[in-house]
Amino acid sequence: MAKIRGEQIIAQCFKNEGVDTFFFMMGGPTSGTAGACLELGMKGIYVRHEQAAAMMAHAYSRVTGKPGICITPSGPGTANAVTGLANAWGDASPIIAIGGSAPMRGTTMETFQEMDQVSMMRPVVKAAYRVDIASRIPEYISLAFREAMDGKKGPIYLDLPGDILATPVDTERLYWPTKYRVDSRPAGDPDLIDKAIEILQQAERPIIVSGSGVLWSGAGEEMRRFVDATGIPFWTTPQGRGVVPEDHPRSFPAARSTAFREADVVLVIGARANSMLTFLRPPRFNADAKFINVNIDGKELGHNRGVDVGIIGDAKLVLRQLTEAAAGKFRPREETPWISRLSAKQRSNQERDTPLLHSDKVPIHPLRLCKEVRDLITRDTILVVDGHEILNFARQSIPIYAPGTSINAGPHGCMGVGIPFGVGAKAAAPDRLVVVLSGDGAFGWNGMEVETAVRHNLPIVVVISNNGGFTSHQTGWAAAGVKSGNVGRDLGWLRYDKMMEAFGGYGEFVEKPDQIRPAIERAINSGKPAVVNVCTDPDAQATTNMGFAGY
Repeated sequence: MAKIRGEQIIAQCFKNEGVDTFFFMMGGPTSGTAGACLELGMKGIYVRHEQAAAMMAHAYSRVTGKPGICITPSGPGTANAVTGLANAWGDASPIIAIGGSAPMRGTTMETFQEMDQVSMMRPVVKAAYRVDIASRIPEYISLAFREAMDGKKGPIYLDLPGDILATPVDTERLYWPTKYRVDSRPAGDPDLIDKAIEILQQAERPIIVSGSGVLWSGAGEEMRRFVDATGIPFWTTPQGRGVVPEDHPRSFPAARSTAFREADVVLVIGARANSMLTFLRPPRFNADAKFINVNIDGKELGHNRGVDVGIIGDAKLVLRQLTEAAAGKFRPREETPWISRLSAKQRSNQERDTPLLHSDKVPIHPLRLCKEVRDLITRDTILVVDGHEILNFARQSIPIYAPGTSINAGPHGCMGVGIPFGVGAKAAAPDRLVVVLSGDGAFGWNGMEVETAVRHNLPIVVVISNNGGFTSHQTGWAAAGVKSGNVGRDLGWLRYDKMMEAFGGYGEFVEKPDQIRPAIERAINSGKPAVVNVCTDPDAQATTNMGFAGY
């Protein structure tokens, strides 16, 4: 009778699921699992820190729409992944995380690296399970994939003790689940669809705010058709950008604050009432506005702010229903007073920033750096942004045109995601340009992963806004005149480009504005992972408002 070890069963399950790439740290009980996946033809990206493995899996899922896979060793190795998995949970992104753990035969004996890893993970993932019988591994893997992708998506953690992974199982005893992922989309209540359209028809200042739910539903085309059918202006959460190109005539990103503050009806689709949307509460949003909320997760309806219409449903189907119900009831091309006001505000805010976008000042203003990046990248370039000041400057100056091309820290504001996200995105889309725009402080968390990019020949282009430290000199307590406000802030204009060169990548150091674009072009043309290290103004401060920055 043929036998197969637990670690080989995991690999076969992944193969059956169509997994092509995984991110891992070698060592401990899961080395054999990674090896078994490699033997079955999957590509393994071997990282320098487990946190990065989880973050790469996160970005991979955002680009592909599939669950990202990360594999970590036991004890501290799995604990290191907590930050990345917690960030994915906050961002509602699906990951299957396999964590090795101490053997079950040594439970309670303080055996090597024994930790209660399941209890550690439960608060920061969608679900966590310990696999205690090797023959049931296929069932647990199917459960993980199903739960990760069902409804509101998220990471699933599976704890695999070393002796379970090494256990040989008779193949005849294995049950391989099939047809366990059902692609079923819930539509909205037809009566509520009609009520929503009636409220929108009566509105004088309606807006649409969409989130990642529209991306995960693949509803970009449906969203555009609804906007075209109604003429209602739209905005997105930072992670949901690109569902409709931001050069659409009803896109007014620089008028965001005005729109939120003055709208009388707000249609929220696939977005949560969290800090990214300032909980949908005043003064950010009009206290008297009516709210129509659409979400696949019923717990999000009425959360933090009451709703006039709450529709449980998949964004793709609900947008189709709304578009059908709206047919012939709106004048989508009409230049209403509301559209004129938003258009004027858009122009005035853009004109305010124009001098800085073209500034020849040295040190370089971050908006000038953003302009050079904006003018260089294509509409399908994947842009990863990480940091504080540069994150906020980029949001206000670099438009996004396609779904899945904008990736940042998400609702948790987790700094250090830039390089891992860039590597994960490039592994997911090797034929597309991936640009990581990062602050120098943020680069420090996982900057060592540029070596991972070199080793695996994943030519990401990292553009560092190097303002010599964390945040701006004008940020927070420092701006208020508190002497201790900048304690620990200064890092100096360090040569991160030399670090990349030492690993075999391409590096350039830039001090003048007219050097930026040629340097980035040379980095792209090098065909290598690259760092373009740009000295920027340490006093330049971006305005921000709880995740919606710069508008």
